[in-house]
Amino acid sequence: MHDAEKTSKRKLDHLALFASDETRSRERSTLFECVHLDHDALPELCLDDIDMKAEIAGYSLKAPFMITGMTGGAEEAGRINRICARIAQDLGIAMGVGSQRAMIEDDSLTSTYQVRDIAPDIFLAGNIGGVQATQYSTDTVREALKRIEASALCIHLNPAQELAQPEGDRDFRGVLDAIRRIADELDVPVIVKETGAGIGSSAVARLLKTGVSIMDVSGLGGTSWVGAEILRGKNADPAMEQFWDWGIPTAPAVLYAARQGATVIASGGIRNGIDAAKAFSLGASLCGIAAPVIRALMNGDEEDATRTMNDFIKGLKSAMLLTGCDSVTKLRTAPKTVTEPLASWIRRKK
Repeated sequence: MHDAEKTSKRKLDHLALFASDETRSRERSTLFECVHLDHDALPELCLDDIDMKAEIAGYSLKAPFMITGMTGGAEEAGRINRICARIAQDLGIAMGVGSQRAMIEDDSLTSTYQVRDIAPDIFLAGNIGGVQATQYSTDTVREALKRIEASALCIHLNPAQELAQPEGDRDFRGVLDAIRRIADELDVPVIVKETGAGIGSSAVARLLKTGVSIMDVSGLGGTSWVGAEILRGKNADPAMEQFWDWGIPTAPAVLYAARQGATVIASGGIRNGIDAAKAFSLGASLCGIAAPVIRALMNGDEEDATRTMNDFIKGLKSAMLLTGCDSVTKLRTAPKTVTEPLASWIRRKK
């Protein structure tokens, strides 16, 4: 099987797993349950007047959400990307595609990432892996983005997932330098994102020095990509199952990045509008959603996926009213109580 065929097969395997909730973290959580927003019994607000607008890299959004990059590189993946793009266009939110490695390896797969004909106005993020960034020239990356008319590039970090893949990468040297090179040479914004294990304080500091200021922390508590690989492959290393719940929970990851000045996309286990409100209260600028939308689509249809995304928006809007916040920005200063164990994570100096 050629490299492109292996990549496409892996994408289809991952999609099949998303029809269930088996890939979720088993014993550890996002720690959003430790954030308790104060209820305002006298909000003096009208729900219809609450401002949901947000911005990312100069692009205006009607609501502060992004359907984060999940798939591409296979016919079914292309269908899902197009439906997600239509939802993003209709709701005025952002979207990312999954790793473009498959289309770089096989040009015939490009169409599975192309959505501009149905979503001409959305903020659309392309996607390559950190290890692939060390192997691709900036021109190769630029051309991949051009072919899907991307607004930005996500470089995803997934060392834990790679270690769980029998065919995965084992050498992660040079990734930081590659990020620096690509961020310096591209003429579109670069976002660095994890894939379910979080970005810690030290990594945030190193990334900021490369010139990257937008980070999707993708913390522990949502989809476990180590778990996905364990479930996917007969040849997966059983010793990696102990890392099913490895990583930095989403709540402290959001706070670590925000307090160092990064623009934060909070993803990893955001399961409703209240979770989103808590993420904004810790400093997030946007919330990323993937698994709930993909699962609704695979177990239902486009209407179910649209309803799921609308529920996030309605839930956040209601939480804003109930905390007396008429804009997403005001959620950052909304009164709250933070309990253990998240409080201990917050007290850490490094």
